[in-house]
Amino acid sequence: MAISLGIFVSSDQHLDKIIKLCRAANKKNIKVLIFFTHLGILLTRDPGFKELEGMAEMALCKVSLESHGLKKILIPGIDEKDYTTQAKHAEIIEECDRYMVF
Repeated sequence: MAISLGIFVSSDQHLDKIIKLCRAANKKNIKVLIFFTHLGILLTRDPGFKELEGMAEMALCKVSLESHGLKKILIPGIDEKDYTTQAKHAEIIEECDRYMVF
């Protein structure tokens, strides 16, 4: 079974570190799952966010999106089903071998 890494992102900082971490994990065939919430959803507006597409399964908290006055837009790597709730975050915690918080 493949090793997996869950990443919880609640900060609007450190996108560069998250990208580097995903690259390193991908080189070692580690499955990466990321959940964006609170201020972390603001990273979806960063031009560099598109670099994460294809490196990780990503989801974001739709309540956080709405609470920051943001609307659903086309975000690289985020499908309609990926606008979700904290229940998805709980699934990531349960599923992953390792878990990090940013």
